[in-house]
Amino acid sequence: MSTMLSVKDVRKTYEGGGDALKGVSLDIPEGEILALLGPNGAGKTTLISIICGLSTMTGGSVTVGGHDVIRDFRAARRLIGLVPQEIALEPFERVQNTVRLSRGLFGLPAKDGKIEEVLRRLSLWDKRNEPIRSLSGGMKRRVLIAKALAHEPRVLFLDEPTAGVDVELRKDMWDIVRDLQSQGVTIILTTHYIEEAEAIADRIGVINKGEILLVEETGALMKRMGKKQMILELTDPVETIPEGLSHWSLEIGDAPNELIYTYDAQSERTGINRLFADLKTAGLTLRDLTTRQSSLEEIFVGLVHKEDAA
Repeated sequence: MSTMLSVKDVRKTYEGGGDALKGVSLDIPEGEILALLGPNGAGKTTLISIICGLSTMTGGSVTVGGHDVIRDFRAARRLIGLVPQEIALEPFERVQNTVRLSRGLFGLPAKDGKIEEVLRRLSLWDKRNEPIRSLSGGMKRRVLIAKALAHEPRVLFLDEPTAGVDVELRKDMWDIVRDLQSQGVTIILTTHYIEEAEAIADRIGVINKGEILLVEETGALMKRMGKKQMILELTDPVETIPEGLSHWSLEIGDAPNELIYTYDAQSERTGINRLFADLKTAGLTLRDLTTRQSSLEEIFVGLVHKEDAA
């Protein structure tokens, strides 16, 4: 699979001396969905702005579809669609004209059939002659998405696209993302809804303090860094962990008759059988048990905290 977006050692230093990006490198193949996660101020939006030509880099290079974003700006930018965080639209312009203008800015013919297709896909066709100012916040967000798709980009950036929007739009947005991916579009999204990244992204990238901490296939990341927990429901409550169980990674759960055992599911020996034997020796009777896998959010928080502590 060919590389659609290549970021090499990109740095961004402000005049005051602050480093927003510290040598970021990233290759994204055609048709991949990459979720870029990081706390506020981590450098996500700065990186997107540099790739899209909205901000200049201090050092490094970026190519989109083989086109350098500085030397061959027009060709590179033609391949990119951007849905920004902020809603900045002309309030008195009509929906259809706003989207049509986006095609014109890239030198493309009006192609009203394409405009209609995009508006219908985003449930905006009935609003096509409405002025932007008459729309709800969710509908304005849909217009931003329509503008980004109007010139049929091959790379789509979604910078917090579903922040503060209704559940229906969020569902529609991810349906559209999957449809675009099936057409070979490369998609990079930033989001605070980590469960969405876990569900839709092929790979997860974590950025903090202007540095990429990791980029890894979503399932492999969950498997490598996710911990499993076993919730042991006892017949009787316990106030403290019995001394004979003190060497196990046990803690009392939300209910006084619950013990929680955290272990590495990928380890050759989880110790579960020995734990059961030690429970019996300690005089504890097991009524039921359930297991759960660490979520991506827990993995992400752990990575960022580890980096901050370093």
